Order: sequence, then C-alpha cells, then structure tokens
Amino acid sequence: MLQKHLRVHRLRRVYVWEQPVRIYHWLNALVLLVLIATGFYMANPLALQSHKDATNTYTMGWVRYVHFAAAYIFFFNFLFRIYWGFVGNKYASWRQFLPISKKFFKEMWYVFRMDILMLKGKEHMSIGHNAMAGFIYFLTFIAFLIQCLTGFGLYAAMSTWWFPKLFAWVPAMFGGDILTRQIHHWSMWFFILFVIIHVYLVFYHDYVEGRGEMSSMGGGWKFIEEETFERNHHQTPNPEKKTSKDKDAAAK
Repeated sequence: MLQKHLRVHRLRRVYVWEQPVRIYHWLNALVLLVLIATGFYMANPLALQSHKDATNTYTMGWVRYVHFAAAYIFFFNFLFRIYWGFVGNKYASWRQFLPISKKFFKEMWYVFRMDILMLKGKEHMSIGHNAMAGFIYFLTFIAFLIQCLTGFGLYAAMSTWWFPKLFAWVPAMFGGDILTRQIHHWSMWFFILFVIIHVYLVFYHDYVEGRGEMSSMGGGWKFIEEETFERNHHQTPNPEKKTSKDKDAAAK
C-alpha cells in the first residue's frame, strides 16, 4: 500500500559547469578573499611593534604588492569569464544573466517568493542558474567592472607601467581620488554581502533539492530530474554544442 504513495524520482547525471567556469569560480573566490583582507589592512593598518628598521620590515609595501598582484588576477580572470560567456555551453552563456524577457522576470519573481519570502508553492527547478541567481550575478559583474575601474584608477597615479595608466581618467570621472576610493570601498562591502548570501543559498538549495549543488562546482556534474532535463533540453538554443558528457545515461 505504501508504494502507491511513493513518488519515484528518475535522475539524470548532467555535466553543467565546465572546467573553465569552475576554475574561474574558485580563482575568483581566492583573490576576492586576498583583496578584501589586504584592502582592510591598507585602509586601517595595524601598529606593528618591531625592533627592526622600517625599511627592513616593509610590511605595507608587501601588503600593497599582494593587493595589486591579486587585482591583476581578478581583472584578467573577469575578462576571461566575459569571453567564456560567448563560447561556453548554455549554462555559462550570457543568456543566463541578462534580464531581457518577460519569462526571465516572471521566473525571477517566482524564485524570490520561494527563496526569500518563503511562501508555499512548487519549488522551481532549473539546471544551471535560475533567473534570480542569474540577475544577481549580472549585478555582480557590474560591481566587478566598477571595482576594476576604481582600483586601477587609484593605482594609475603611482604606477610606472603603461597598463594601469590607461585608467588615469577614472578618478576625474568619479569626482576625485577621495570619492573614487569610497566607491572602491563600498564595492568591497557589496562583495562581502554577496558571498554571505551566495554561500547560504548554495547550502539551502543543496539541502532542499538534493541535486549535488555544492559538489557540482568541484566536478561539474548535477543530478537533474528527468522531466526537468527534458523540458530544458528542448529549449536548448544550440543543441549541436552538446558534448558526450551531456548524453550520460540516467542515474538509477
């Protein structure tokens, strides 16, 4: 009798996050932590007690060096992600992030009701990013751009290399170095808030959906309900780009 009330979920193992996307994700997470830590120190340095001469410790110099090195990695990693949005699979495509259709806004509102307002209803299932996550990442990419512009704009006056000097016009556009530094600092707090919410939602969806949300950013694979996969599969804009990994048999 109990078997009549049990719903059997047929799951398919789907390769969602390609290796370049995973490398971008973890590299970005690492350099963000480094940038935040060194940025805090540069804004309010500690009074380090030492018997050595200041020229021998060079603490602030090393902190600034690490900050600037991480900034270069952050910038070129961001450029790579822009490139991969055009050549990667459909889950990495910019169509996942741009709010340019009524369907996108409708799905975003539905996810907002379920995840944020905690209203009752059928859980929205998606293979890659849902519309709400895509829109948040869209805002995050804008914040990436602002952070790069203001950071290299501040660095341009003290750099001897030609690349940072390409951004020498930025402080004037934002009204001077002081306001540019403030915008750079506010953007950092946006990323701190984003990381907290991002980690929470990943754990939340992994617990609620049980589809391998956390492990997918390690190996790239998710376990997707067969009906969800079929519905999204028929909407694939470039079916000829499927890899052999997308044809993996359904998991039993």
